[in-house]
Amino acid sequence: MVSGSAPASRAELARAKVNLALHITGQRSDGYHLLASLVVFPQIGDRVALQPDEAFKLVLDGPFARDLEGPSNDNLIVKAVKAFAEAASIEIPDVALTLTKRLPVSSGIGGGSTDAATALRLLEDFTEVYLPDDELHALALKLGADVPVCLYSDPQIMRGIGDELEPAPAMPACAMLLVNPKVGVSTPDVFKALAGKTNEALPATPEAFDSLADLTAYLESCRNDMQAAAIGLCPEIGDVLAALQSDERIVLTRMSGSGATCFGLCEKSAAMDIERDLRKAHPEWWIASGPLG
Repeated sequence: MVSGSAPASRAELARAKVNLALHITGQRSDGYHLLASLVVFPQIGDRVALQPDEAFKLVLDGPFARDLEGPSNDNLIVKAVKAFAEAASIEIPDVALTLTKRLPVSSGIGGGSTDAATALRLLEDFTEVYLPDDELHALALKLGADVPVCLYSDPQIMRGIGDELEPAPAMPACAMLLVNPKVGVSTPDVFKALAGKTNEALPATPEAFDSLADLTAYLESCRNDMQAAAIGLCPEIGDVLAALQSDERIVLTRMSGSGATCFGLCEKSAAMDIERDLRKAHPEWWIASGPLG
């Protein structure tokens, strides 16, 4: 039951989850890979909106909606709604959730996970039922290994299979370019192609990254252990990285997750110009930019 003081409608940016560094540190007996990753959430993402309706429904729109399977019971947002209602001991709320899909699907930036996490936050506000943090974390983890980290858009360090989270240092004022060649890459295939699955963990982080130069210096001591394998399966990733690296305004480039999306870090003042130039040079790619914080 929703009280009369609950908000009638609301929308949030479901921010992309970007792995600034991703170290594969082992593999469990059940096949899950262990990782250590520094994760950030730039102001780039999908949009999830909630409003009252006669019954629950999910509406899909946006440039990448056609790449989704659904709306169906297999959609992660639908699973999140059902799991939340069960955990909160309430009926499934009579709401319409509209997902405006702006992020490429299966592209290494946690699109489905951040959509589900955003839906959970919206449902809590709408129903005014706030689960204890540990219960919400457990619910999110059942939906997927990347969902817990997406519940809050603060910089975080992920360990384990993604379930062990801790706050990351504050990020400097800077911007990020995200570029995807619109070519699919299979995460299981990338894992199978890894040269090694037991690598060094993340180096210790400072208390804060006071400048873009500080952040860049730290990241240069890190890596994405999936990048080389992903390029072997999808050479277009290498083309994206080369284009980003050739721009002197971009201070660091790397692939996010298992690909194929890559990122470039730059000063805020340069981001829009870089995005415009990339769009002119590569109209076939998906390109977006936004502040890191």
